[in-house]
Amino acid sequence: MSQPYILVLYYSQSGAVAEMARQIARGVGLVTGMEARLRTVPVVSTVCEATAPSVPMQGAVYCNEADFAGCSGLAMGSPTRFGNMAAALKYFLDGTGAQWFSGSMINKPAGVFTSTSSLHGGQESTLLSMMLPLLHHGMIFCGIPYSEAGLNQTVTGGTPYGPSHYAGIDNMQPLSEHEKTLCQALGKRLATLAMQLKLSAC
Repeated sequence: MSQPYILVLYYSQSGAVAEMARQIARGVGLVTGMEARLRTVPVVSTVCEATAPSVPMQGAVYCNEADFAGCSGLAMGSPTRFGNMAAALKYFLDGTGAQWFSGSMINKPAGVFTSTSSLHGGQESTLLSMMLPLLHHGMIFCGIPYSEAGLNQTVTGGTPYGPSHYAGIDNMQPLSEHEKTLCQALGKRLATLAMQLKLSAC
């Protein structure tokens, strides 16, 4: 039997969201008995034929239905697009009707994360929009509590709705220490809750 895992599912163009995903995976790794599974989604094509390779040239492999349905918890990340998640991630979620119908995601913990080019570029609205399909799936939403000191100390990204990153107008600003800490905190919290839920179901 395979080890239970938190699916860290993301879409990233400039690399910031991918780095956040890796930090969340580090947090998951702090919980014994739970591992992180990093997965991404392909770009949505503007033409009628598929143009993306079946395996990405770099980074995580593409998420499939088994990755999604088999997870013990989910961390989902996207850059902000006009205060909303990117189309590529929304397209993937729109294809999860079978999991919604079967109820395979019900009572699993879920959290969200994002990155923006400007400090007030829609971080919180993007996180809120990403929650909606997860609530429809029956997942248990997990934010970041204010017991995490970084929420009160950060001057970059970080919200109680989930980790966020301020990338700068050129998308070159690296994750701050607070942003890294909050990403790891979400990963650890999701993994801890998933283990507790798994044990209580035994």
